[in-house]
Amino acid sequence: MIYDAIELEFRITESQELGCLYQMTISKLGTRTSMSLSFTNRINSPGNTRLLNVVRSLPVLLLLGDIFGVFICLAIAHWLRLGEPLYLLDPLVCGFALLVLTGLYLADAYHPETQIVGLRAPYRILLGMVVVALFTSALIYLSGAWWNNTLTARGVLLLALVIFTIWAVMLRVMAVKWLRSHARQSNWLILGADENAIQLVQKLLALNPLGRLFVLAEPGQDMHQIADSRINYLGPLSDLSVWNQKSLSAVILASHIKFSESQLQQLMQMRLQGIPIYRLSDFYESLWYKIPSSILQKKWLTFSAGFNLMSSSFSMRIKRFGDIILTSILLVILFPIMLLTALLIKLDSPGSVFYSQIRTGQNGQTFRVYKFRSMYENAEKQGAKWAEKRDARITRVGYWLRLTRIDELPQIWNVLRGDMSLIGPRPERPEFDVQLKEAIPYYELRYLVKPGITGWAQVLYPYGASVEDAYEKLAYDLYYIKNYSIWLDLAIAFKTIRVILLGKGR
Repeated sequence: MIYDAIELEFRITESQELGCLYQMTISKLGTRTSMSLSFTNRINSPGNTRLLNVVRSLPVLLLLGDIFGVFICLAIAHWLRLGEPLYLLDPLVCGFALLVLTGLYLADAYHPETQIVGLRAPYRILLGMVVVALFTSALIYLSGAWWNNTLTARGVLLLALVIFTIWAVMLRVMAVKWLRSHARQSNWLILGADENAIQLVQKLLALNPLGRLFVLAEPGQDMHQIADSRINYLGPLSDLSVWNQKSLSAVILASHIKFSESQLQQLMQMRLQGIPIYRLSDFYESLWYKIPSSILQKKWLTFSAGFNLMSSSFSMRIKRFGDIILTSILLVILFPIMLLTALLIKLDSPGSVFYSQIRTGQNGQTFRVYKFRSMYENAEKQGAKWAEKRDARITRVGYWLRLTRIDELPQIWNVLRGDMSLIGPRPERPEFDVQLKEAIPYYELRYLVKPGITGWAQVLYPYGASVEDAYEKLAYDLYYIKNYSIWLDLAIAFKTIRVILLGKGR
């Protein structure tokens, strides 16, 4: 399951696919050839071994390296301490290995190129292994296994953990060097120079400053708006034939361009050479796991693959059945924490323990959502407004409740009632919905499914309380609705655990 969660961060479903597939209809009339080309997602596009594949395969390769490394380090430590080979299928050995891998996942060690709370991957690994060592020591002491097992009595596990920490850090150092070497070789050809293209260029420059960007603009488009010293080439779309034989990581259709027949042939040749060609929405979906509503068209919504949850009553019943079973189990497990939370709220500030609001649910139907009170009594007597990061209305206990998401636990009752699901888009207040529908295209699509306690947007996007934040979160919600699967829900569940422990996202 740890493997699934890590792999799903980069390859969520089989329908989320890299590359693009040309569906070609070729009819020859004399010397003329007419071609109809459409772009749809495809997994592992032939010949696509470029940067996107490297980025997506890196966590899986790191996981495989960690699995191999933890057993090798255990075997080495066992030999050094006891002078005999290790039985790798020992339940204690397997349990310790699983605990180490869980520690690495929770420390987000499978994204070695990123910083979290200012900590790079080596420091996160070190911190994670210290926590694993403390947790393992506590388990050994409480279970009494320290005196009747050679693995625990002779310090084998501790020595193995020290050796593995060095292994894991070195593995990440080499992985980052490998990633950067591929980034230096990446070449992105962007077709179009409208507003969407400008935003894409800015994102790519921030994401991959080592790569090279080439932009071809349509006639009439102002190329000065997209001009940047970091763009390696900026020219007209008529230069497309020049790039036919170039080594490109991908071609991105950033604008809605009407290609000529010769340009379509050139794009087909690029595709058949193994160069993936993306529509803008597909590229966002593949690289950033979101679908910005501003770039969508009704044609895309009509013909795009996915959105199977709404059309499959079986999937919806399975999801509902899972919600009931899991929330019942969570209610039993978390009941002591909920009692303690209620006591802390009463001791911290006057007022009721619970707080309720009207929220928008599936198909726009409103319902009353329940939460632990995290603000002072009558905090909204002057009307509803967005919450802020350092909101003076939030109590001392409420700050920690929001940080750990414990304030959301009473929504278990909403899930059992059928108003919500465990996983789905965050339910918004009707007062804000009116404003957001006017400002954000296709905003109402988020209510095609039941809202959730946690979701794809909540675990991937930081806390936000503005129209701009709502726009970004909708992009993640659309990705979830389009690519829903039980594996995506599983990935969100694992990410939620990590978000709670690290205190990020919302």
